[in-house]
Amino acid sequence: MTRSTQTILEEALRLNPVERAELIEELFHSFDKSPDDRIDACWGKEVESRIDAYDAGHIKADSAEAAFERINKR
Repeated sequence: MTRSTQTILEEALRLNPVERAELIEELFHSFDKSPDDRIDACWGKEVESRIDAYDAGHIKADSAEAAFERINKR
């Protein structure tokens, strides 16, 4: 950890619990921001399309256990 990062951490630890939680949330969400809103819009359409296909019975869903089992076999 760099000195400046350590300084920021020390200052953050002096915040009250609510402020620390808000800071954590903002930092966490900073990883989820797309540099291009069009990408987010495309993923949103894809998700809706998959939900519609599932609701219409065109595709089936696997359990989380089955999905993780397939992932772990690789």
